[in-house]
Amino acid sequence: MTLSYILDQEQLDGLEEALTTDLMTLGIQSVILIDMAGNVIVNLDDGKVRHDVYSLAALAAGNFGAVSAMASIIGEEEFSLLFHKGKSENINFTKILDDFLLVSIFGNDVSLGYLRLKIDEVIKKIKVLIDQSRSS
Repeated sequence: MTLSYILDQEQLDGLEEALTTDLMTLGIQSVILIDMAGNVIVNLDDGKVRHDVYSLAALAAGNFGAVSAMASIIGEEEFSLLFHKGKSENINFTKILDDFLLVSIFGNDVSLGYLRLKIDEVIKKIKVLIDQSRSS
């Protein structure tokens, strides 16, 4: 798989604004936009997060790759989203286009259904911004 995207500062600012406005305001702890190789594109948090973002991004990309292989084995084209529930923290992975993964970390005080609704909204904005880089 060849990753082919170039994002300029205006697009990066737009991505950060969309993630801040649509997701961080929900009270989630962290949102990270990565490419499928595990490279961090945008990293936002509530100021209290102490996660190793780069290790998390690499593991998230690997996890998503493994789950994609499992999907293929059972005859699915892909699983476009993953969710892991913990005692106090949860993590949601959502694939965007073919090259990107949105990782959201949130506590039990945030509704998963509402978060997924807001993620769907922000994905539409992200696709527009990323498509701009591909048409350049």
